[in-house]
Parts: sequence; structure tokens; C-alpha cells
Amino acid sequence: MTNKIEQYDFIWQGFDKSRTKSKGEIPAKTEVIARIELRRQGYHVTRIRKKSKPLFSRVRKITPADIAIFSRQLATMLKAGVPLVQAFDIIGKGHENPSMQQMLLRIKVDLESGDTLAESLKKNPLYFDELFCNLVEAGESAGVLETLLDKIATYKEKTESMKKKIKKALTYPIAVIIVAFIVTAILLLFVVPVFEDLFKSFGADLPIFTRMIVDMSKTLKQIWWLILGIIIGVIYIFIYFKQRSKTFNRYLDRTLLKIPVIGTILNKSAIARFSRTLSTLSAAGVPLVNALNSVSGACGNIMYCEAVLKMREEVATGQRLQFAMLQTSLFPHMVQQMIAIGEESGSMDAMLAKVADFYEEEVDNLVDNLSSLMEPMIMVVLGVLIGGLVVAMYLPIFKMGAAIN
Repeated sequence: MTNKIEQYDFIWQGFDKSRTKSKGEIPAKTEVIARIELRRQGYHVTRIRKKSKPLFSRVRKITPADIAIFSRQLATMLKAGVPLVQAFDIIGKGHENPSMQQMLLRIKVDLESGDTLAESLKKNPLYFDELFCNLVEAGESAGVLETLLDKIATYKEKTESMKKKIKKALTYPIAVIIVAFIVTAILLLFVVPVFEDLFKSFGADLPIFTRMIVDMSKTLKQIWWLILGIIIGVIYIFIYFKQRSKTFNRYLDRTLLKIPVIGTILNKSAIARFSRTLSTLSAAGVPLVNALNSVSGACGNIMYCEAVLKMREEVATGQRLQFAMLQTSLFPHMVQQMIAIGEESGSMDAMLAKVADFYEEEVDNLVDNLSSLMEPMIMVVLGVLIGGLVVAMYLPIFKMGAAIN
């Protein structure tokens, strides 16, 4: 196993071939390699030093959206006839994300040293997965790199768009409900005790609902630390097992698929990803068995991942994809029939693209409907939590007013 050698940015000053003063930055593994590379480019270096990193700088992560934009930019430049190394130089130096900029300039150095694009991308597996690298390798081998990069860009853009819509649909109601519970806790801890002192001065019996809220406030003041500890503990345990336990993730994914509305969205989303990924790989000429191996990791759900791997085993023994898919019980009849037509007509990529388009549109509609369904539910939760507290606090006042009249 080879150790990964970190690259650094070096700031240099010197002269070019015409003795004109020049300066800039260059990524390299060592200062010696940086000097050799600059000499190869025709520069005489007078000063060079490693670029220091600010102590409190916040490192901006490379996101899937950054990779999607990069794919589109690179595809566009190659179509315009810009050489590969120059394209990386232009995109890298012009990128707003420093982390992305450094990675692209490192890849540029690898390309200049003789590596293929696929080999250079494989050195950054966190950002360029097996699917991405396989498509690039197929494009380089067939001499259609710009065409496949265009397909990768489209695939990435559609995938990221669908992920954002699903996250938005799920995040909004959860965030609102969490805020509602926090506001309720603040009211119980700080506002209700003030009303309790006021009610004591009345000297009358409190309504049952008000007494219940006052008792809840007293209990929360006594054990708030225990409740907070339990919440933090549950979140920690969830994250711990989510990151480390395949069994837990499998149970979680299977459970999510059974939740009404949300499960339907996740099912259709997984089918859309499966179809879009397999369509892209099929169009690139990747063999079906190899393609299914890459597709399994792109479905976004362990149940579908395991199903695709089983389908791959069946296809490897000579089974048709349609019949292998039938045995999983996860794919609708329409998908199976479209794939059957694609297998018979030799237009698998086109049929899968149509399936992907259909299910992506279905996910869009379901997400919009979910947002519409969630709004009344959120209003009910807010009404019960906040409205209930307000009513409980004002009941004694209403009771006194009725007694006076």
C-alpha cells in the first residue's frame, strides 16, 4: 500500500526567458520538485518558499456541487478545443473554493508529469468516485473524453438537483418543529414561573390544564439537565452507529422506505439514480457487469445497493437484466419492461434515460406535495405547543373575569 504524499503550495519569484520579472504560486510535493518544474517551464527562480497557512482560517470543504460545476466547465473547455492541462490551469486558478483550487492544480501537475486524467483523478477518491473515474477512463480510451465529460456533468447536475430537493423537503419541517420545541422549553423554564407567582397572589384554585402546565414547568426545571443529556446521548449514539454499523444503516434504510410519502420519495429517488447512472455508463460503452458494480454505490440506499449487487451476480452468470431485476422485488413493472425493450432493441441507455426522466419528475412532484402536506401539520404542532401554553396561562385570568361578572 503506497503512502499518500501531501502536496504544498510554493510562492516563487524570478525571471522568465526574456529576463522579465515574474512571480506566482505552484503546487508541488517538495521545494526541489517545484524548482525543477519552474525551470522546465522556462523560469529562473531567485526566491521560493512554502506558502504559510493562516492560523484561524476556515477550510472550505469540496462539495458534490463543486465537482458537478467542474465537470461542466471541463467538458465545455474541451469541446472548445482548449488543451487538457491548460483547462485545469484556467479552472483551478479561477475557482472560488481554495480547497478545490489546490486539488485541481495538483491534478494539473500530475497531468504534466505524464499521468492520464483517470489516473490523476483516482488519487482523489474522496471527490472522484469509481463511477466518475471509470467514465473518464472509458472516454480517454475511446477518444471521446469531452462527450463523456458532458454526460458526467449532466448526470452530476441532475443527481445533485434531486438530492437538494429531497433535503429541502425533509429539513424544513424538522427545523420548524425543533425550533417549536426549543421555544416551548424556554416558555416552560422562564415564562411559566412568572405566571405561577402571579397566580399565587390570586389565592384561588387554578384550572386543571393550568396546574398541569405549572407542574410540567417545575419538573422541567428540576430535570432539564437529564433531558438534555438524554437528547445529546441519543444523537451521539445515532451518529456513532450511522458511521460504523452496516446493520444499523441497513435497518434504518429499510425503515425509511416503509414510511408513508417519505418512503415513496426515497424509493423513486433510488430508482431514478439507478436508471440515470446505468444509462450514463451504458452510453459510455462500459460492460453491464462492471457498470452494475458502479451503479450499486450510486443508489443512495443499502437495500437497493444489495439488490443491484445480486443482479450483477445473476447477469454475470448469463441472466438477462430484466429477469435479475424481477427477483429483487424492488423495481416496478414499468422499469422492468423498459429495460426488457432496451435489451431487445440494443437501446438500453436511451430507455434507462427515459426511466430516469420519468422518476425524477415523479420525485419533484412528490417533494412539492410533501411540502404542501407538511404545512398544515406544522401549524397543528405549533398550535398545540405554543397555543396550548398561552391558553393555559390565560385560563385563570378568564376564570377571574367570569367570577367578577
